[in-house]
This record gives sequence, structure tokens and C-alpha cells, in this order.
Amino acid sequence: MRSIAFHTLGCKVNQYDTQAMLELFQAAGYRVVPFPGPADLYLVNTCTVTGTGDKKSLQLARRLKREHPESHLILCGCMAQSRPDALLKAGADLVLGTQRRMEVVALTERMLAEGKPVCAVSPVTDTVFEPLTISSQAEHTRATLKIQEGCDCRCTYCIIPDVRGPIRSRPMKEICLESERLRDAGYRELVLTGIHLSSYGRDLAEPVTLSDVLGALQQIPGILRIRLGSLEPNVITPSFIEAIGAMDKVCPQFHLALQSGSDSVLRRMRRRYNTEQYLRAAERIRSVYPLAALTTDVLTGFPGETEAEFEETRAFLKEIGFARIHVFPYSPRPDTPAAAMPGQLSSAEKESRARILIADGHEMTNRWLQSWIGRESTLLAEERAEDCWEGYTPEYIRVRMDRETACESGQIVKIRLTGVKDQRMNATPVREI
Repeated sequence: MRSIAFHTLGCKVNQYDTQAMLELFQAAGYRVVPFPGPADLYLVNTCTVTGTGDKKSLQLARRLKREHPESHLILCGCMAQSRPDALLKAGADLVLGTQRRMEVVALTERMLAEGKPVCAVSPVTDTVFEPLTISSQAEHTRATLKIQEGCDCRCTYCIIPDVRGPIRSRPMKEICLESERLRDAGYRELVLTGIHLSSYGRDLAEPVTLSDVLGALQQIPGILRIRLGSLEPNVITPSFIEAIGAMDKVCPQFHLALQSGSDSVLRRMRRRYNTEQYLRAAERIRSVYPLAALTTDVLTGFPGETEAEFEETRAFLKEIGFARIHVFPYSPRPDTPAAAMPGQLSSAEKESRARILIADGHEMTNRWLQSWIGRESTLLAEERAEDCWEGYTPEYIRVRMDRETACESGQIVKIRLTGVKDQRMNATPVREI
């Protein structure tokens, strides 16, 4: 029996895809071993959303070939779709694009039989959601559920439409069936994810939307929490927020993609909103969820970004008051309009601005956590550490609670938050519910 180890770079969608491929190998009789092995085969799900993603993918590929020269290396995912030649040069035995994941076992066995590298990259023209499914994940209480694939937005800096293809939505029946399987496997929280989650349903013949999915999952017994992945602000309409406000399982944590707090930069990025529309979305959320956690992504150092535009972003971030921000310095992606724009900033300037925003973000996170001291929330107990139970509140605050508390993994405990340490919070139980 051949052994195989898996490693994922990048987003939650990649994590889901890796788990689905892992289960295909298990069903075919392969023995899955923990990364980094040793193993007969290594599968790395690559990332190309930034230059750093490319760099990490190539570095890991070369390291694995160097440290395990007798093993076979499978490289799949977004960088495999965009730069297969680079991955073959790095030592890949199988390069698998984003459109052919269902064939991963058959292509692996072809590569083993032929004894030579195989490149399986097809054009991103799929218009049907691939039937990848999962029944378990590494975490014991929270499972990622992929309900959407692809993106049609064509932001000027983004390569993802080229490597993931057009939008495809998963049929509601399949979403509910997989949710029930995950519930039966012991998962209590579902994290809905997709490449462009806000577009869910636009490509389906039946008139369904993201709020319809949430409503269906709300009715499944045993699922205690439903958490949304990254959203665009334009999905936060009055009807959407009113609908989910009536669902007690939806977590009050909203990751609203921003990228820039400068309207002129947003126009150059070809984003489909401005700061006024973003602010209105945040206000709608807080009108229903006053204590909601708002988190976001920010891309700094975009071509032509002036000091004034940068300061507009800093000011807007503080105006919203995010619970957490993820900061990325801009990196040119091949064949995107932004890569050819004038006014490309130096790496030093981009890194400098990123450091400033990261520091601002840490201050915001600390301020937001401090505001929770003395408040009550609930904890989904996930893992028992040496001296505490750990888990997350619905607002995605990571919490430590005295391990002597009588509870089990997957149980919801009502807690009072008592202090902040290292961007986590301590808590004491109020009562079990």
C-alpha cells in the first residue's frame, strides 16, 4: 500500500479541495500519513494569489524533492494552473490544474505506470460545479463547506478568474446533504466558503441566493453554528441582513473584502463598490448585530498609490473599526492589467506601508478585544490543552477557558470574557447550555 502526505498553501477553498482529494486517495486504497512524511507520494495544493504564494509553492516543491528524492511529487491548485512549466522544472511528477481534481488518482497512477512526469492542465472553461465532496476534516468541531467556485469580477490586479474559471454554484440539495454528513461526523460549525461567495446562485436555473442557503442550513438539527466566508459589501443589502438576522445559527462575524479605503484606488482596481457603499454595508450589519466582528483584507502599494491615498486607507480603516485586518503588499500577477500600469511602487515602499497597516490593525484588534472584557458570549469547545479548553466565540474570538470546566469537545458553553493576552481572551463559564 502506497503512502501519501498532503499539504495546503493558501485559502480555505484550497483546504477543502485538499481534503476532497485526500478522501479520493483513501477510497483508492492509499495510506494517508501526516505531512511531512516520510511518504511515497507528496501532494501540495499550491497558491498563486500573490507573489508570496508562488514563492512558497516553489520553495516547498524544491525542498520536498531535495529531501525525498525517491518520492513522487504531485503539485496541484492555482499555481499549477497558471505556471505548470515552473512546477515541472521544480521537480513535479504530476502537475494537476484546477479543472481536473476529480482525476487526481487516475492521473497519479498513470504517472506511476509511465515513469515520467505528467502535466494535466485544461482551460478554465467549466460551467458546472465539480462533484468534490468531503466527509471529515482535521478539525474536530468546525468544517469548511465549499458551496461556490470561480469568479467573474476581473479586478485589475487579480489572476484568480484565470486559474479558477467562471462562477459555478453548488446545488442546494448537495449542500444540505454534505452538511448532514458533516453533522453526523461530529461537526457542529460549518464555515461556508467559495472563491466569490457573494455570487452564489447567479448561474443556477433555480432562483436561489446565499440567504436561501443559510436558511436551509438553519433548519438542520445538530448544526449549531453557520459562519460565512469572505463577502463583498454589495451582498449586504437590507433584505439580506434582515433575513439572516432572524437566523440564530449565523455567526456575527463578517469578513467584508475592502482592499483599499481610497475611492480612486478602488476605481483603478476595478472594484464594484466605493467607500460610501462599504460604510453603508458595515452600518447595516451593526444595526442588526451591534457587537459583530468586522474583518477585512487590505492590499497596499497598488500601482500609483500616492501617500495621500494611503492615508485615506488608514483613516477609513479606523473609521470602520475592524476587529482584524489582513494586510498584503501588492505583487504583480502575470497578464493582469495592473501589472502594466504606470506608477509601480518599489518593494521597500510597499513593505513599509504594509508594516504601518499591520501595526494599525494590531491596535484595532486589541481595542476591540478589550471592549469585550466583562461581556458574555458562547464558546464552542474545540480542544483541550494542558491547562485550558480552547475554542472560538461566534464573533471568532479565540478563547481560553479553565480546563476543569465540565464540558466535551463540540459542546457550547456560555462564558464571561475576563481578559486579553496575546490577541486571545480568557474566560470563565457562566453556565452550560
